[in-house]
Amino acid sequence: MTPREILQHHWGYEKFRPLQEEIIQAVLDGRDTVAILPTGGGKSVCFQVPGLALEGLCLVVSPLIALMQDQLAQLQQKGIPSAAIYAGMTRDELTTCLHKAAGGELKFLYVSPERLETETFRRYLPHLPLNIIAVDEAHCISQWGYDFRPSYLHIADIRHHKKGVPVLALTASATPEVREDIISKLRLIEPGLYRQSFERPNLSYSVFQAESRFAKLSEIIKKVPGTAIVYCKTRKKTREFCSMLQREGINASFYHAGLDREERKERQEKWIRNETRVIVCTNAFGMGIDKPDVRLVVHTEPPECLENYYQEAGRAGRDGKKSYAVLLYQETDLRAMEGLAELRFPPMATIRKVYQALANYLQLPSGLGEESSFPIDIQDLSAKFKLPLMEIIHSLKAMQQGGILEYQEELFMPSSVQFIAGKDMLPDFSEMNPGSADTIKAMLRSYGGIFEHPVAISEKQLARLLWKDLAVVQKHLEFLHASGIIRYMPRTDSPRIRFLQDRVKAEDLYIEPVSYLKRKAAFAQRVEVMMAFIAEDDCRARYIGRYFGDAEMKLCGICDRCLARKRTVFTGIEFAKMEADLRLILKDGDLAANELMQRMQLSDKEKFWKLLTYLEAEEMIMMTDTGMVSVKGKKKGPG
Repeated sequence: MTPREILQHHWGYEKFRPLQEEIIQAVLDGRDTVAILPTGGGKSVCFQVPGLALEGLCLVVSPLIALMQDQLAQLQQKGIPSAAIYAGMTRDELTTCLHKAAGGELKFLYVSPERLETETFRRYLPHLPLNIIAVDEAHCISQWGYDFRPSYLHIADIRHHKKGVPVLALTASATPEVREDIISKLRLIEPGLYRQSFERPNLSYSVFQAESRFAKLSEIIKKVPGTAIVYCKTRKKTREFCSMLQREGINASFYHAGLDREERKERQEKWIRNETRVIVCTNAFGMGIDKPDVRLVVHTEPPECLENYYQEAGRAGRDGKKSYAVLLYQETDLRAMEGLAELRFPPMATIRKVYQALANYLQLPSGLGEESSFPIDIQDLSAKFKLPLMEIIHSLKAMQQGGILEYQEELFMPSSVQFIAGKDMLPDFSEMNPGSADTIKAMLRSYGGIFEHPVAISEKQLARLLWKDLAVVQKHLEFLHASGIIRYMPRTDSPRIRFLQDRVKAEDLYIEPVSYLKRKAAFAQRVEVMMAFIAEDDCRARYIGRYFGDAEMKLCGICDRCLARKRTVFTGIEFAKMEADLRLILKDGDLAANELMQRMQLSDKEKFWKLLTYLEAEEMIMMTDTGMVSVKGKKKGPG
């Protein structure tokens, strides 16, 4: 099938979104490719369609386990054989998955970047029939980007084993410096570069200083009809804002990573189906959700960087209809942002203190621990060692970026069961324990391979099959585990720590200082960019575009700054005279703005510049970066 036929057959679309077809063709031609597509631009289709068109296996590297699992579920629903490898899998699960991939039974294999470094994966790598290496969230490879992951630096090593396999690097946001880092660190060869414009002509950006965040939020939601996302920085605030909106009669729900996975899924699906109008959430919400009719995204506090803001705000108006992105702030937010770099990049003394507490908490002796993985309760660690919670989290992230350990903030592992008793033992055991007999039969009928390796199970599905309460089934599974019949591992959403090196004495812990301080300086600069965006007098959309290297961005005409300029009052006679004078003076050629003001005999400099800005927004004149002015377009009047 052709790419378009594949798109229509599996996705039901008649045509591709902008740039998708060109990116797909470049990959099919065997070219290394960099694709910078905004949130909602359809990045996954860019590797899934060519992955299906070509013989062999598409390897997808992604750091986001939740997004990986969502895409995997979507492919499997379409009948496309796919699997994923991520932290927390048992050795049997890992080898079974890789054996299928090497045997040509899969079309897509999703892998977290840390798994690429394991001995098991490296052993299978030469036998994997790869057709494409797709690197999602490719900005993670840059130390100077906003989400550096050291494990991404090892992706390029795959090319030693798979020469000639094209690499497709995908990201939603990358500055020119990060883009060059992606090309260099992935060792891309003469890559094709495809970048959508950062223009969103239907999306209006606004920033408001709000004495009461909730009062302003409520006012905005009541003014803008349709579904909305409200971002908060803490789980507590999602609950509080949601409760206040509900008291105002607004249909709202809240979402954060601390909720049960089933609860999160249910709340997300209700919002997607428009049964819930407003979802109040942390930034754990939104990745991989393709809801085109979001009319409003509100940030109740400023994000740390423009990359995050652009991605999150960009979830509004993907259907091309008028939508709004609103950022609320208070002076206290700006003061807090000034100290963010010190908080996010703690001194080595603090990192060593957290490392020592972590080793004591996990009872990990010196000289051991490499490749060991542990579930961890960060709040319990904080309470037991009297360490501030955020100090622990930022120290763990510093150790992750320094290659000391891997910190998975949210790692969902489904429940699993493996029968360890022989089949011949089951009849006698069932006869002696009739209460558990039905549970044994239900598992044997529902799950294949359950004697050979651990199999993911659903306690809820078993409860429905057996017409029993969930709690009763869980007790039966725990009893069977205690009796030595099965090995039962209940599901977990808890964070995990994986040590990449043996434990050392805290005073010997080493993170390369030059790179650490450079990452800190790069972070501080991104915070300054975000603060400047809040204070910016220029068009909001143009500011965003220029930051990401889109030099062609024009005034959007619909952000709060552009609208404020348009509200400048000119009488009809005054405007007509000023425009007529301007056109007459410029008919013989372009002029510098200052000289044009003198020729027009204007003394009010502020009014003159507001006039030029208005005329440029209406595409009646053009102004260059050097300050030259020229006439363009047809004559219009304000209002």
